[in-house]
Amino acid sequence: MAATSKPASNPTRAIAGATLALVLLTCLNFVNYIDRYILPGVQELVKREFQVSDSHIGSLTFWFFLTYMLAAPATGWLGDHLPRKPLIVACALLISAINILTGTVHTFDSLIFRHAILGIGEASLGIFAPALLADFYPEDQRNRVLTIFYTAIPVGAALGYLIGELVGSRYGWRMPFYVSAVPGILIAFLILLLMKEPARGASDEEAAVEAHSNEKNPVKRAFLSALDLASNAPYLYATLGMAMVTFSLGGISAWMPSFLERSGFSSSSVGITLGAITAGGGLGGTAVGGWLAQLWLRRNHSALYLVSAWSAALAVPPALLCFFGPRATMLPALAVAMFLIFLGTGPLNAAIINAVPAGVRSTAIALELFLIHALGDTPSPKIIGMVSDRSTLATGLGVTLITLLVAAVLLFLGARVAPLHHRVENDG
Repeated sequence: MAATSKPASNPTRAIAGATLALVLLTCLNFVNYIDRYILPGVQELVKREFQVSDSHIGSLTFWFFLTYMLAAPATGWLGDHLPRKPLIVACALLISAINILTGTVHTFDSLIFRHAILGIGEASLGIFAPALLADFYPEDQRNRVLTIFYTAIPVGAALGYLIGELVGSRYGWRMPFYVSAVPGILIAFLILLLMKEPARGASDEEAAVEAHSNEKNPVKRAFLSALDLASNAPYLYATLGMAMVTFSLGGISAWMPSFLERSGFSSSSVGITLGAITAGGGLGGTAVGGWLAQLWLRRNHSALYLVSAWSAALAVPPALLCFFGPRATMLPALAVAMFLIFLGTGPLNAAIINAVPAGVRSTAIALELFLIHALGDTPSPKIIGMVSDRSTLATGLGVTLITLLVAAVLLFLGARVAPLHHRVENDG
């Protein structure tokens, strides 16, 4: 395994280095989600230019996540065997380069190819960054740290909608992708110049740092690690629960702009409205969910699972009202549903990372990403589009209610086998 820098001996310096890493990686994740959610903000423009159906529009997200999940096994292996910092920098530059090259896209097949390549870069970043943060922070702090890291999802998604609509309506749907490329390049160079990579497993209990560390054959060690993950019940329940939440959130995010436009809302304001709802509800939900889980963990070691399970279950009634209720209730119900769905973001990601040892953490995150996208937001936009073509878009979106309920059941089961914490939190 490639060597990484030793942990800093000065505690103040170590804390400063960890904080800097958290800030830079959160900013990069923020830009990453801007990139991802520009498409929903411009997809009606794309549909008109290329004269394609809802099913075809859904296939853009399908191909993005297909390459995203297929790239995950290889990038997971790289993350467990090579320094993560240069890999993260390379991913950020690749994503920015693909966005810049969007101007060359003038056929729908080329647009599919562009989205497929982008999936490789985003998958790699999604694996390397959380694993690296876990080496900066001990187990009892990861819920809080990952809650901060994943606030990038609602805020980035909101800005993606907003940039897509405002810039796209004025300068064409390609221009928003140019806008998102610039900050990615800047942050990549800041990471390269300023961030130090800690030793792998630096913040873990010694016994949990390396899995199968005595096995010299890398192929056999990878096989043994995969067997461990396949029999790791806390990891599997958390991963499969997240897959069902991802199905719902991915489908709602992809189709909500079109749903609102077809429900009579002005196309000139949908992006702003969704941006506000996603940023407010998502950011508030992520922050509150992380806080609740951190508080609850003092009394119940299953709190990471329980917050996530209730998050999925309680989101069903407002989502049902949004899809099938009167027009006047759509936006308030959507805001409540988004708030509740995002409650589980930080806790569920922390549960997954805490369930596995440091030596296979990137592999575990890679397998998680493969499963949540294979079962989640890779098929969901396509399935919703197909149902929409045969009935209504509201009916298509109704599929997401079923997967939220399945997620809740899986996560309640996961709470029954949640691992005990190695550390007791004393800082409150």
